[in-house]
Amino acid sequence: MQDLSPLVFISGASSGIGQALAMRYHQAGWRLALVSRRVPEMQAWLAQQGIPASQAQCFGADVSQADSVIQAAHLCMQQLGLPQVVIANAGISQGMDSAVREDLAVLHQVMATNVMGMAATFHPFIQAMRERAKAQPGQVGGTLVGIASVAGIRGLPGHAAYCASKAAAISYCESLRGELGPAGVKVVTLAPGYIQTPLTAKNRFPMPFLMSAPAFAEEAFRAIERAESFRVIPAPMAWVARVLRVLPNALFDRAFKNQVRKQRGPD
Repeated sequence: MQDLSPLVFISGASSGIGQALAMRYHQAGWRLALVSRRVPEMQAWLAQQGIPASQAQCFGADVSQADSVIQAAHLCMQQLGLPQVVIANAGISQGMDSAVREDLAVLHQVMATNVMGMAATFHPFIQAMRERAKAQPGQVGGTLVGIASVAGIRGLPGHAAYCASKAAAISYCESLRGELGPAGVKVVTLAPGYIQTPLTAKNRFPMPFLMSAPAFAEEAFRAIERAESFRVIPAPMAWVARVLRVLPNALFDRAFKNQVRKQRGPD
């Protein structure tokens, strides 16, 4: 008998936010389609949590390579069906110095993963979600969730690649929301502040309002269920984001002139 419980597709699911979201959706009774370059790590985690293969399946893919994640998405639909929710979570953060020639490749890789990877993750599902909405008038065809960052609100000194990629992700999702809304497909943009993950563990600067990954996943789950168009998590960081949006450039530059540069080197 086919399992009719809802299905969520999550990229970057081998650790951090992706893993926490996977656990939250599992607890809510959803089936999991988990995507990452590191399949053994995902499988080991599922075994540790006692999550059976009937409730979760792993797909290997590198989101920075469009064909890789597109193939994983098609395999998911063939084997498990069309997801109700697709979460483009995979991302990298790496410092760069624009005066250093080889760091231009860093910018390219961060944009390829955080922006192009998000688009490639969504792409295979869009038409199928449109068709499902058309076949069921009044029903949502599906929800696409982009994990951006509060770092996309303003460009922080020393964080050019990451801030640029997350600003692009926010604008991309906003454009997509306007395009797909009339067709019955929801688009949700989540902008985490500082979340305790392997990604932030390497940061060498203060991280105000640091939040655990499970706590983030709980708030994210509720925001996705409500199909909120844009949400900064946690709430205190949302107030910081509002201030940053309207802060005059002179005050912004003064406030962040001593910002510690994101360390260069592999993430």
